[in-house]
Amino acid sequence: MELVAGCYEQVLFGFAVHPESKASGGHEQTWTPVADFTHHAHTASLSAVAVNSRFVVTGSKDETIHIYDMKKKIDHGSLVHHNGTITCLKFHGNRHLISGAEDGVICVWDAKKWECLKSIKAHRGHVTFLSIHPSGKLALSVGTDKTLRTWNLVEGRSAFIKNIKQNAHIVEWSPRGEKYVVVILNNIDVYRLDTASVSGIITNEKRVSSVTFVSESVLAVAGDEEVVRFFDTDSLTCLCEFKAHENRVKDMFSFEIPGHHVIVTASSDGFVKMWKLKQDKKVPPSLLCEVNTKARLTCLGVWLDRVTDTKESQLPVAEPSVSEEEQSKDNKKESGDTVQEEERQSKPNTKKRGLTGVSNKPTKGSSQVLTKKRKMVEKLEKKKRKKEKIRTMQ
Repeated sequence: MELVAGCYEQVLFGFAVHPESKASGGHEQTWTPVADFTHHAHTASLSAVAVNSRFVVTGSKDETIHIYDMKKKIDHGSLVHHNGTITCLKFHGNRHLISGAEDGVICVWDAKKWECLKSIKAHRGHVTFLSIHPSGKLALSVGTDKTLRTWNLVEGRSAFIKNIKQNAHIVEWSPRGEKYVVVILNNIDVYRLDTASVSGIITNEKRVSSVTFVSESVLAVAGDEEVVRFFDTDSLTCLCEFKAHENRVKDMFSFEIPGHHVIVTASSDGFVKMWKLKQDKKVPPSLLCEVNTKARLTCLGVWLDRVTDTKESQLPVAEPSVSEEEQSKDNKKESGDTVQEEERQSKPNTKKRGLTGVSNKPTKGSSQVLTKKRKMVEKLEKKKRKKEKIRTMQ
């Protein structure tokens, strides 16, 4: 596995980590991070990083997305489409990448050919964060226009919009997709998918900088402080807290490998740390290893060199059904704080297509052709009837 971290100093760091059994025997392992690479591809500070089984992608304030092939350890090129700082990058499987930026645009990329499949003007202000439902059918985004937007990724269009009182800066689905959280300053609103309404609010002591689900009901929360807290999203109580760094925690990432449930933290103090989670989340995790990059870190990812390393794919996913979507729309209509819309988005191609690029609906062009054909047939039939009328009169 490889820890990858971006920083203000425009560099992406890579540290290889190999668990090794102790010489004394037993089940205990030593985890040692070894510097693998540093890559200076951007001309401004790094703002986002995303990882799949083959590639690591980074976003920057220089408005570009860079691609790194982790198998071959080479720079794979860059994507230039946005006109603003890249604020968020998310992979869905190995086929698609979704990016958001300060230009208010969300782009869907083919992660094989690296082509832009769809470009959507998503928010009136910046896109601050986005999250893809585990099923790949829905995505949520938040922006500086005080809205939480739900996207239908099958058809590639807006599903509905919820107005919120303040600008949210983080949104995150749970591993099974049964709930999601929206972060506004130091408050975390917990929503349920089946009702699309707030089931509770978690309040952190300071502004939240990063959240990650360590299970379906346990949320790890880091803020502008050295402490990381685990909250139960059902009871809304703090299960435990531990001092992770000497400075504020900027980003977190959690994953599972056989025998270990791990959370990784990155901080402004320059350290990247790996922690082993206990089965009882009320017990603080134990430190596995740490590495000092001596840089001001901004974003973090973990590249696992085998797809089977993660157990995320084994989790049963709550698939959003039509009835659930309709129910959530009805609930939002009653609350009066939702504007439902099906916007005609600006797109590079005239054909309407979703994530896969395949459309189930007839395009506008095809309906126009059918109308013309119908009119021509009607004209010909009219002429035919006229000729027959003249013949009978003669």
